[in-house]
Order: sequence, then structure tokens, then C-alpha cells
Amino acid sequence: MIIKPIIPIWLMAIICCGLLALKRRGIVPYIRQIIIVILLFVINLRIMLPNGKVEVQSRKLDTYVLFVIDDTLSMKARDYDGQQERMVGVRRDCEHIVEELRGARFAVISFDNKAKYLSPYTDNGRHVMNVINAMKPVEVTYAQGTSLNVCRQTMEGVLQTAFNRGDGKVVVFFFSDGEITGKDSLESFRSMDSYVDGGAVLGYGTETGGKMYVEDYNGEGEILLQDTSEWPYVDAVSRIDESNLERIAADLGVEYYHMTGDSQLDSLLRDIRDAARADTTTEVSRGYSDIYYFFVIPLALLLVCEVIDYKRKG
Repeated sequence: MIIKPIIPIWLMAIICCGLLALKRRGIVPYIRQIIIVILLFVINLRIMLPNGKVEVQSRKLDTYVLFVIDDTLSMKARDYDGQQERMVGVRRDCEHIVEELRGARFAVISFDNKAKYLSPYTDNGRHVMNVINAMKPVEVTYAQGTSLNVCRQTMEGVLQTAFNRGDGKVVVFFFSDGEITGKDSLESFRSMDSYVDGGAVLGYGTETGGKMYVEDYNGEGEILLQDTSEWPYVDAVSRIDESNLERIAADLGVEYYHMTGDSQLDSLLRDIRDAARADTTTEVSRGYSDIYYFFVIPLALLLVCEVIDYKRKG
């Protein structure tokens, strides 16, 4: 038997003592009051009894998956699948990959002004998605333009770490719109191809481009990002640069996809699963069932008696 209190036991004890202090007149009503309070206390304990054993299967893939995610302001451009932010597509595709490669070990790098190693390799897919969903681009004041080079050193180190372990395939997914607005020109990613067994570079955005909404400093919601390079200011527009993304894909030895839906990755993900070794383990744990409803029935009957008694006296 186990208990899982709904309200902390100490707090429920205080509440019950307070209810008992409101003593009813007459012996029978007060006895009924005591029983009601006891039933409330027992129901709150949420007593659970064992109901047998439960088998839980888990799958492990001998695969390391690295997500490298462009988190610059341009990824807020609203030209994905209509007028949604590009990051909506990134999150959707990451979730699809995590689900399809369930049991693999995932790591996350994001980059804006600098690269950030947000999560080391873990097979906890929920944690990985929590990390990705919590990502926010750098504030406009601190944005220094987009450079795809800032992630190279961190990315290479994380890939090399997985490769050196020698116990699984190494896969990388690079998410970006390919736009470079800083002074740097694109550097080569070819030094990493020896660590990579598969994956893809995924591009987001359109050639027409999309406008970006950012937080208003006055706390009045979101406003359009302005291009302040020339006067008069105009709304900033971000456009995908597929040539940069294709170069990165070629350097890494993986395919490039212009993303418009997660189904584009199904064939690739199936190939990654087929190339991996899957180990399925079964864990046996004891299951428990709630029995609070056995106490709810007499409580309901006593409360009906209370109502009848109140109306009779009224």
C-alpha cells in the first residue's frame, strides 16, 4: 500500500482540526461531523493498493543525434507554412525527429551572437524538447548580425566527442535560414565530415522573405523589426539563402532539404533507424490502483443526511 496525498498531510490535518472545532449541537450530528472529517482526511491520503505487475518496454538506439539550431532574429521571420515563424517549423521538425528516433541520444546546440551547448547527449526526448521549446533569440539591442561560423568550434567538439566514444552512429541536423548579415563570409565545415554518419541540413524561409516581430520595449506586445541601415527606416525582411545551406550540407556529406513539412524527412529517418542497432529492454514494476472512491460513497451519503437534517430543522 502507498499513499499520494492530494493536499500535504500537515495542511489537511489543520483543516480537519478546524472543522472539528466547529462542534455541532447534539450527539448524533457531532458524531456524523467527526465521521465526515475522518473520511475527508482518508480520501486526501489517496491510498493506493497494488494491482499486480506492469511491464514497460524501452528502446535504445546506438545513435547520437546532434541538433544545431540557428536562433538568430531572422528565424522569427513569418514565412513558414503561410505566416508562421520559422522557429515553429524548427520545433515541429525536432519533435518529429525525436519521436521517429526514439531511444537515440540527443544533444542541442543553438547559436546567435555565440554558440551555446544547451544539452549534452541524453535519451530523454522530453527534456530535449523542453530545451528547444524554451529557446529565445537574443534581444534586438544585443544582436550583432547573423554569422553561420560561430557554431563551428562547438559543433565540431560535440560531434568529435560522440565519434570518439565509438559505440554508435553520429547524426547531425543543422537548422537555419542560411542568411548571413554580419561581416563574415561562410567558412568551411568540411573538417567535421569524418565524424558524421548521416543527417541533414534543413532550410527555413522563402525567397520572398518574411517580416519579423520583436518584443516592444514599452511592454506593449510585439512590433515589427525595422531595418535601420538607411533613412527612412523600413520593415526588415529576412530571406532564405539556400546556397549557404547547400555548401554546409556538402561539407558535412549530408543532404539539404528546404523544409515545408516534417514528412520530407520520413525516408531519411527510416534509413537512420535501419542503420542503427536497437536494443529493447523490459522493466517490470508494480502497479497500483486508487481506492478513494470506496470512501467517497459513504461521504456522499452523510452529506445528504446533513442536507436533510438542515432542511428539517429550517
